Amino acid sequence: MNVLITGGTGFLGWRTAEQLALAGYQVTIASRHAIAPKSPLKKGISYCQMDLRQEQDVLEVCRGQDIVVHCGALSKPWGRYKEFYQTNVLGTKHVIQGCLTQAVKRLIHISSPSIYFDFNHCFNIHENDPLPKTPCNAYAHTKLLAEKEIDRAFHEGLNVVTLRPRGIFGPGDTTIFPRFIEANKKQKMPLINGGKAFVDLTYIDNVVDAILLSIKAPSSVLGKKFNITNGESWTVLQLMESLFCKLGESFCPKLMNYYMAYSAAWGMEFISKYFQNYKEPLLTRYSVGIISKSQTLNIQAAQQELGYCPRIGIEEGLALFAKWWKERKVNQNGC
Repeated sequence: MNVLITGGTGFLGWRTAEQLALAGYQVTIASRHAIAPKSPLKKGISYCQMDLRQEQDVLEVCRGQDIVVHCGALSKPWGRYKEFYQTNVLGTKHVIQGCLTQAVKRLIHISSPSIYFDFNHCFNIHENDPLPKTPCNAYAHTKLLAEKEIDRAFHEGLNVVTLRPRGIFGPGDTTIFPRFIEANKKQKMPLINGGKAFVDLTYIDNVVDAILLSIKAPSSVLGKKFNITNGESWTVLQLMESLFCKLGESFCPKLMNYYMAYSAAWGMEFISKYFQNYKEPLLTRYSVGIISKSQTLNIQAAQQELGYCPRIGIEEGLALFAKWWKERKVNQNGC
């Protein structure tokens, strides 16, 4: 069976490609980013350069594919709305058109729980709970619009399953924990309101398991959306203390209250927008929100309908990430 993975050179796309190839699928990873010289393709994986913003490119790469896993997105806490829209909304529309035109059997769409976030504490969120009237940032807004395109395509006959994985981490992560590590190194890792907020995370291989299950799942799941997490909520303080303990580094947080941090982030965003050409600020209001406001997801639907069961817990996942990070540092330093 042939599988196309958009965003295939990214963290989730690359790991998904490796696991699908091991399971016997013929995998094509598609991305506008070139493959790193030190990242050779494994058996059963091929690479195709493609830009989600170019409809013809997407139509062509979908040719001959049985399954498409749409991981490709512009995913970051800050940036111009237009750039998010072009990749996340128009790019998804192009993938949908490619699937419909080329008679792809099933599309697995990777969405985001950021669409739930409204700068308030929210616990045990279900997939069908009411969404905020105003999205928390450009990324969340465009991911929500992309989901609406997916819903429209399902009603037009496209077989699709949508996953909303929360806080993906593990070896290969270049986004979540590396940002924390860099901020901690500069003694600027904010610990807001004592780090008491509860957060959900998902180990990378657990997300890949959910994708595999979605590919094989019965037709009864088509058109549905599923929260994906590790199913275990930790406080920010517990998470940071465990992470830096496993890294063998001291945790040096900068204690702040929410309103101080939010105001500082607002000021940094203002400077970035008007004076720094949208350079990503050290703090954004969204990043302040997600480490100060509890947000936990209910994964019962994925467990019952997909058969999802997280294999690797957060504690083990942190140890695996720390091991990879330390080995990476040694390799970079050449000793």
